[in-house]
Amino acid sequence: MIEIISAIVVVCSLVVLAWIDFKTFQLPDALTIFLSFYGLLANGFLNLGWTDISSSLIGCVSGYLSLYLLDLAYLKIKKHHGIGMGDAKLLAGLGACFGWQTLPFILIIASVTGLLGGYIWLKVHQQDTSHAFPFGPFIALGGIITLTWLVFNIPINLISRY
Repeated sequence: MIEIISAIVVVCSLVVLAWIDFKTFQLPDALTIFLSFYGLLANGFLNLGWTDISSSLIGCVSGYLSLYLLDLAYLKIKKHHGIGMGDAKLLAGLGACFGWQTLPFILIIASVTGLLGGYIWLKVHQQDTSHAFPFGPFIALGGIITLTWLVFNIPINLISRY
C-alpha cells in the first residue's frame, strides 16, 4: 500500500511541476526540494524497493550536479545560462527517488521528447531557436516513465547490469 501512495505522491508532484513550468518557466523550490527529501526519506525508511539509500543520496547529488555543470559549460561558451537551476533541482529529486542508475534513462527520455516538444513549442509560438522553452515537463515525463518501469520491475539500471 505504501508503494502505491508513494507513487501517487511522486506522480502528482511531477504533474504539478510540469504544469507550473509549462505556464511560468519556473519550478518552485518548495516542490523540487520536497521531491528530494521525499525520495531520500522514502528510500531510507519506507523500503519501497525503488533504490537503496546510498544510491538515492548519490542520485540526488549527481542529478543536480549534472545539469549544474552542463549549464556552467554552456555559460562559458555562450555567455548566458542555458538551463534553469529548477531543472537541476528537479533532476536531483528524481535521482533521490529512483537512484543514480536511472538518471541516464531519465535524461535520454527528457532530451528526445524535449527536442520534439521544443521544436513544436517554438513553431507554435513562432519563435526561432534563440528562444527558451520549458524543459521541466520533459524531465517530469522521464520521471513518470521511469517510475512506471520501476513499479512493474522492468530493469532500467543499464550501467550496473554490465
